[in-house]
Amino acid sequence: MKEHSHSIKILIVDDEIEYREVLQMIVEGKGYITETAKSGMDALDKLKQNNFDLVLTDLIMEGMDGIELLGRIKEKYRDLEVIIITGYGTIQNAVEAMKKGAFTYFIKGHDPEVLLKEIKNVEEAISNNIHKSINSNNDSDFMLTTHNKKFRKVIDIAEKAAKSNVNILLLGESGVGKEVFARHIHYCSERGKNPFIPINCSAFSDTLLESELFGHEKGSFTGATDRRKGRFEAADRGTLFLDEVGDVSLNTQVKLLRVLEEKRIERIGSNKPIEVNFRLVSATNKELQKEIFKGEFREDFFYRLSTITIDIPPLRERKEDLQMLMDFFLERSKKTFNKEISEIEKGVMAFLLSYEYPGNIRELKNIIERLVVLSEDGRILTKDLPECKEPYIDDENLEIIKPLKEMRKEVEAEYIEKVLEMCDENISEAARKLCISRRQLFNKISEYGLK
Repeated sequence: MKEHSHSIKILIVDDEIEYREVLQMIVEGKGYITETAKSGMDALDKLKQNNFDLVLTDLIMEGMDGIELLGRIKEKYRDLEVIIITGYGTIQNAVEAMKKGAFTYFIKGHDPEVLLKEIKNVEEAISNNIHKSINSNNDSDFMLTTHNKKFRKVIDIAEKAAKSNVNILLLGESGVGKEVFARHIHYCSERGKNPFIPINCSAFSDTLLESELFGHEKGSFTGATDRRKGRFEAADRGTLFLDEVGDVSLNTQVKLLRVLEEKRIERIGSNKPIEVNFRLVSATNKELQKEIFKGEFREDFFYRLSTITIDIPPLRERKEDLQMLMDFFLERSKKTFNKEISEIEKGVMAFLLSYEYPGNIRELKNIIERLVVLSEDGRILTKDLPECKEPYIDDENLEIIKPLKEMRKEVEAEYIEKVLEMCDENISEAARKLCISRRQLFNKISEYGLK
């Protein structure tokens, strides 16, 4: 019987190849996706290249030992869980490792079921944290709380679409929270208790992307030192999220199209078909119609992806949510960096409320984190705003001074939006009241992104 695929990805680190391979066989036998590393440095290199949820590392290794690797991991990847694997003689060191942030330890020679149970505990802890963030005003999913009418409609569409099993395409600028929407769709669906498997398509070359998605057999290509399942299998009965799908090559698009049509895959190096049952959510910040016109994206693949298309608005179009988001990220950053904030300079607030945020929610979060880290004596200071985005500030009044042309556009866009609301979105009537032609109004609406 086929083991149920799991939602977490595990990196196994050991300088002894035999134990590494045995451990991988045990863990993969339970349906987990794994990769291996032969040393601490090799592990750190692999963590830079791919996302993992759990590291299983031997304690005693040549060069960098498990304790040092744990410290390096916790320094860069705070949420990445680590289980230390140790012999009888070094249990005390393993206990010390737990004080430094290890999830737990496993003693070599003990029943592997004990280790598998601990891995299951990690998986449940991660799943609970994700589910909690999706369904509460906690963590980055707070973005789905809104005072903006347009954004509320987008959330409603996503939640309705989640009830079906159709493929969904999420569009929007970088940083608007497309993965947050994908997770929300997953947890609102009947598949919500099963795996949510994300993959960033732009992070891999064609060959590596196909290996990640389809999996491979041992020896199927140079570097394939072991057999591994791919993301399609990992997403069985759950949701597969293809982020940056606009970056997938034409050759890989053909292969993905076939999977969507047949719901079957073959691992690289094998001709044995494997049935897969997943729900597909994709996302891109590219204009796919333009890519189709240029011949860079297949039209048939586009229509397969986009049974329902959801366009997520940028942060600058939901400015009424800014204060709420700022408060949230500020509170979270204070806890993360163990900082008390008692005062925020007026110039900082003026900047944060007027800035356009080309990087959207992600940029707002990063700016808040920067300000908290650089704060002095509990004060967030104007001088600590990012240099490349430093506002022009009148020291006397501490107000943002914007170019007149930019100010005119903002006022005009706001006024047109109000007139359209007064006219119940009747463009002809709104144009008459504004004393401009219908075409001119259409152009303004398009320029300001009002519709």
